[in-house]
Amino acid sequence: MQRVNFNVLAILFLAIVAFPAQAQWLQWGGPNRNFSVDATGLADKWPDGGPKKIWSRPLGAGFSSIIVDGGRLYTMYRSGTDEIVVAVNAADGKTVWERKFSVPNSTGPNASPVIVGDFIYTFGVAGHLRCLRKENGDVAWSKDLVKDLKAKKPQYGFSSTPVAYKDRLIAAVGGTGCGVVAFDLKTGNVVWRKHDFGAKDDGMYSSPIVASVEGEDQIILLNGTDVVGMDPANGDIRWSHSHVNQTKVNVATPLWGADGILFITSGGEGGGRALRIVKADGKFTTTEVWATQKMDVAITNTVRIADFVYGSVGYQGPSFFSGINVKTGDILWRERGFAKANVLFADGKLILLDEDGNLGLAVPSTGTLDIRSKAVMFKKPARTVPTLVGTTLYVRDTENLVALDVGGASARP
Repeated sequence: MQRVNFNVLAILFLAIVAFPAQAQWLQWGGPNRNFSVDATGLADKWPDGGPKKIWSRPLGAGFSSIIVDGGRLYTMYRSGTDEIVVAVNAADGKTVWERKFSVPNSTGPNASPVIVGDFIYTFGVAGHLRCLRKENGDVAWSKDLVKDLKAKKPQYGFSSTPVAYKDRLIAAVGGTGCGVVAFDLKTGNVVWRKHDFGAKDDGMYSSPIVASVEGEDQIILLNGTDVVGMDPANGDIRWSHSHVNQTKVNVATPLWGADGILFITSGGEGGGRALRIVKADGKFTTTEVWATQKMDVAITNTVRIADFVYGSVGYQGPSFFSGINVKTGDILWRERGFAKANVLFADGKLILLDEDGNLGLAVPSTGTLDIRSKAVMFKKPARTVPTLVGTTLYVRDTENLVALDVGGASARP
């Protein structure tokens, strides 16, 4: 099979994505919410024991990802009955501030913080939406969505990370009349609330994205039975397409391409699906480019590099890391070697962290997945997407947070 120069293709692809690269990691999925970052200078291979460790610190249970801004890291974790938001010094891992909120009889937290300006927004596992001051963690406003909006708590807790758009925070809440809700960033007041998503199934797990569809900004959201495009100004649905599996639980974040192709996936019968969305006479329509159950990414994320999507498939039983052509649906390969893994892309490379705690570095092509390095990083379940800022990689499990040097110098023993 013909091999592709992914360094060249990736640079071209990232150059046409809607938003410019940033030095921070301010939200779920990175600068562009697509798990790709415009970093350079990464090592081509790591020592046998993995990248050089900069620091490590204890961290409690939870799956919130690491958010980075202004020399600080922000995330959430659980200790006993407390759900905790923490700010950490990026240089040494020391705690800058913590805010504890009592949330008994819960697991998680699952969703990730979002930073906008001087504030950090968090969505707790029991449905508490909070705005904290980034500097010291003081609460600016707080909403109990179960109490205030009659939101329906999912079986595994609230997990979808909200997305900021202009002056509002848009959250996939779930429940009758509050499937999706837009909140004013400054006050927390409801700007609009619409739809019954999650009212008749297990709730909302997938995180929304913002995309420019035929020149129109839209919120794209995968709910339990459909993927929809919504007008962020008022929540009106501009288009929808069915995507259902046997549990009506969809978790993975949609991937939008500048070529107008949307990739969505879920476990089991849902599988993977590519849609083309076009506008004619003022109306949007969707066309299914292809669909296959061979690309069933259940609870982890996927990345798109040029015309190819990568992710861990296997809803039940053994997991494979797989690649697929997003324009044709042709499977490139299915590689063993990792349990279900989250993944990010940078500098022509994939960085994987699987649930067994293995950290991997790989270079994909249409013919194979070239695994350059693999090291055991954690003993506990690790189900959080790594965060990369410059050449520093931040990874966590349910007990520890670790900073790693993945720059070119770290390749030297």
